[in-house]
Amino acid sequence: MKLKFAAATAAITLGALTALPAQAQTEIQWWHAMSGALGEWINDLAKDFNESQKNYKVVPVFKGTYDEAMTAAVAAFRAGNAPHILQVFEVGTATMMASKGAIVPVADIMSKAGVKFDPAAYVPAVAGYYTAPNGQMLSFPFNSSTTVLWYNKDAFKAAGLDPEKPPVTWPEVIEAAKKLKASGHKCPYTTSWVSWTQLESFSAWHNTEFATQGNGMKGMDARLKVNEPLQVRHIQNLSEMAKDGLFVYKGRANAADPVFVSGECAMTTGSSALYGNLKRNAKFAFGTSTLPYYADVKGAPQNTVIGGASLWVMAGRKPDEYKGVAQFFDFLSRPEEAAKSHQRTGYLPLTIASFELTEKSGFYKQNPGTDVSVTQMIRKTTDNSRGIRLGNHVQIRTIIDEELEQVWAGKKAAKDALDAIVKRGNELLERFEKANSR
Repeated sequence: MKLKFAAATAAITLGALTALPAQAQTEIQWWHAMSGALGEWINDLAKDFNESQKNYKVVPVFKGTYDEAMTAAVAAFRAGNAPHILQVFEVGTATMMASKGAIVPVADIMSKAGVKFDPAAYVPAVAGYYTAPNGQMLSFPFNSSTTVLWYNKDAFKAAGLDPEKPPVTWPEVIEAAKKLKASGHKCPYTTSWVSWTQLESFSAWHNTEFATQGNGMKGMDARLKVNEPLQVRHIQNLSEMAKDGLFVYKGRANAADPVFVSGECAMTTGSSALYGNLKRNAKFAFGTSTLPYYADVKGAPQNTVIGGASLWVMAGRKPDEYKGVAQFFDFLSRPEEAAKSHQRTGYLPLTIASFELTEKSGFYKQNPGTDVSVTQMIRKTTDNSRGIRLGNHVQIRTIIDEELEQVWAGKKAAKDALDAIVKRGNELLERFEKANSR
């Protein structure tokens, strides 16, 4: 009986021990704007980090478009329950920088957590965009892309074009579009993100101002300059292409992406990060080329500007939670992790080490064209091409969409539309300057 009782007691004690709850993990809320293949990538990053250690659990939460995610985070911050990490697209950078008290600089987060952090390890053209004038990195340069030309090799072949020789200048795009149309293609060329591809990157690529004050990088008193002769010439050319059925406008933001992936359109200018979607869903051979330029413009091509987003750390959280954020950022920065993300998505390599690792692996040779975005961005920058950081930039892009839609529809001349963009956009810039210079 004594033996049985002792055994039973031991069993109960052992059961009680095994039933003890494991030490609770600290949750890190990460709000993002990625869907589809990129949403799966986000979930995989969180899963891999969570499995790599036991103290923290990153919880990714999809919050709709970049605009919607930013609006939701502002409301949550005011209510006292902001996420730890917020993904903000590049045009929201000036707004976030001006949101004193709402964010904690990433450099501070890493330093206080005791995590080694060297801004020089990140790709300069990317890191510099998210760095304050005093040299402090404000946000984590997570998913940066740039503008490229994507083309359908099968459609090129059917039109009698060389599928291994994509157009690199705008006149070559026009000639290719004519042959594609003649072969029966109803949508020879389209574009996503009109402001980003046709004015912002276009201007930087031609070493021409988009706005004064180094495109806003030098101060909040920047004003738009998009109605200069070069931009007028380009928008007029696109207008003529639209009239001739060579350029088919498919809508705002990235609305043109799926019509290229489906094969409906033969060429598109858009994000280098379309690569993941194409690799997974395209039923045709595709290729990529640099953003087209005008060869007669002195200084072109220069370099394109970044798109995509960075990760901002929101204020109001506990120190231990910030340690988890720092650990997560350190995980994302590991060369093997950053290289894997670059190769999977088409986003720029996060660090120089991840670029070198990708190059050494033979990835660029095995996947021709995947280095186009990198080579566009590692060129020497100028004040005209370093980046664009304007207040109310999201609203300015909406104005650009509204005015240029009138051009594509044949209702407004290119010069008139660009003049209106400058007038309306500068009113927003003046309002932003007054609100943030008190």
